[in-house]
Amino acid sequence: MPGGGGSVESRGVKVIAKNSKAYHDYFIEDQYEAGIELAGTEVKSIRQGHVNLKDSFCIAKDGQMHVHGMHISPYEKGNIFNKDPLRPRRLLMHKREILRLYARVKQDGYALVPLSIYFRGSRVKLEVGLAKGKKLYDKRDAAAAKDARREMDRAMKDRRRGG
Repeated sequence: MPGGGGSVESRGVKVIAKNSKAYHDYFIEDQYEAGIELAGTEVKSIRQGHVNLKDSFCIAKDGQMHVHGMHISPYEKGNIFNKDPLRPRRLLMHKREILRLYARVKQDGYALVPLSIYFRGSRVKLEVGLAKGKKLYDKRDAAAAKDARREMDRAMKDRRRGG
């Protein structure tokens, strides 16, 4: 195979962007991997890391799933083929999965939130989380637990140094 890299299995996963705000605002119940339908210049822009998932969300409708609010900056070497940075993009999942997620979102008060975007081999994948919104007191509890864990780690580190 001249010029061809290894097989998809031999190439690893390269994370491009994570949505850390999603973990702060939601309890993530379940995670799904979805392909994403992109134009060539969008893939090149993603390879350079010019993507933002901060205020993005997914909508399942008519047996298809779309991601809204995901910002992919225009490819600077692109031309007329550059697309709108905030356009809705279709996610590629099995119809059964989409229908199951649609039912959960509709009845249980869940949301579909993009968690990360990454390359698996040469393909761009989006990790979608089935999420339930946190209340303000849940966010405070999570912050307090994080601070307590940080304090314990700091105390243990100081103890190791002193002893």
